[in-house]
This record gives sequence, structure tokens and C-alpha cells, in this order.
Amino acid sequence: MLKKRIIPCLDIKDGRTVKGINFVGIRDAGDPIELAKRYVEQGADELVFLDITATIENRATLIELVKEIALEINIPFTVGGGISSVEDVSKLIKAGADKVSINSSAVKNPQLISAISKQFGSQCVVVAIDTKYEDNEWKVFVHGGRTPTPLKTVEWAKEIEQLGAGEILLTSMNNDGTKTGFAIDITNEVSQAVNIPIIASGGAGIKAHFKEVFENTAATGGLAASIFHYGEIPIPVLKDYLKTEKIEIR
Repeated sequence: MLKKRIIPCLDIKDGRTVKGINFVGIRDAGDPIELAKRYVEQGADELVFLDITATIENRATLIELVKEIALEINIPFTVGGGISSVEDVSKLIKAGADKVSINSSAVKNPQLISAISKQFGSQCVVVAIDTKYEDNEWKVFVHGGRTPTPLKTVEWAKEIEQLGAGEILLTSMNNDGTKTGFAIDITNEVSQAVNIPIIASGGAGIKAHFKEVFENTAATGGLAASIFHYGEIPIPVLKDYLKTEKIEIR
């Protein structure tokens, strides 16, 4: 049984950390380097940095920022946004990233998952799924949640695993930024359908939401942004709470 991980996510736009609700209404949340250092001090298990406009603006991820982050922190971190080739991954790993997260490029070219896994190992490949419940089913969206695809979420998760992904970052767009709790139903469906770790994302608002997702699904990571960025739930407080609730955390 894998111990649970608490993972702050930093969405990066124009070199700043930002946060929105349901993938829109973006507002500033601070300097990414300063936030990253704070989270390391507070006991975060990992960090995720997502360059949220790289794919839409059709440009590469912020290599220089990754280098700076790598110098300042000593916990694993994942970088995503605008990654479309093995060469892009190579640059990020050389810059200091531990893992990469791909989303739109994986949907466009599923063989990219296999190519990255083959070259750097499956533990390096996180495939992010942005999913939305509409017309009575969970569908996959790309381009920062702007574009629907015909892919069904659970089927896509199974395919991702077969192609060599080491982990799935599952974000419910319906829950994102709402602080009403994680999407337990789809998180449970996906975590039951695959044998690789799932990071649940979207909707954390109170400590009990983490307890709920860890107790009712097989997700091994709980990811959140604004509740950490704005100091609503300090990570040490969250971890102490989960320990008292008998949830095994890192």
C-alpha cells in the first residue's frame, strides 16, 4: 500500500503563479520560486509546475525557471505544459525536473508516452487528464480545458497505462477551484481501472476532502493549489490531521 502524498500545484503564467476556477478567472498567487521553497519547508511530498499557456501559445516550457527551481528545492518535482517531443523532455530533465507531465500532446500523439517512457523510464512520465462530466459521461479535454475530445476518461486512462505512463494526474474540471471536494466517482473509477498511481486534483477546499479522497478511492496523491497558495490550509496542519485520521502519509 503506497503512502499518500500531499502535492501543491503551481500553475505558471508569464513567470508568476496563478489560480482560477473551472480553468478560467485567473488571478495572481505569487512568485513560484518563493512558493516552492515555502512548500518544501512545510513538508510537501512533491511539487507540480504547469506552464498553463505553453500549449495554447505554442511554445516550449520555461526551461530557465525549471533550472532555478531545481537549485532551490530538494523534493521531486514534475513539470508540464508545451511538451511535445522527447527532445523537450530531455531539456527539462537536464534542467533538473524529476518528471514531466504531458496532456494535449499525449492525446494528439499517444506514441509520445511510449517514446518518453522508453528513453527515461516510466517513472518519469506523468500523463495529465483534464476531464469534464457532460452529457452523462466523463470526457477528456485538451488545450488547458478549452477543447473537448471524443475520448472517454476511463478508457483513455487504461490506454495511457498500456503505453508506458508511470502515473496519472486526474483533474476534474467540474470541481476545479470550487473547494467543494474532489470528484470521488471518476477518481475511484480511474484508480480501480489502472495499476499505476493516481493523483487526484480539482476541488480541495477543506482538510476532510483529502481524507475523503484517500478513504474512498485508491488515489495515492492529493493535489491542490489555492488552499496552499493563500495559506488556507497549511501543509503541516493537513498532514497532522490525516495522521490523526489514521491515513498513512509520506
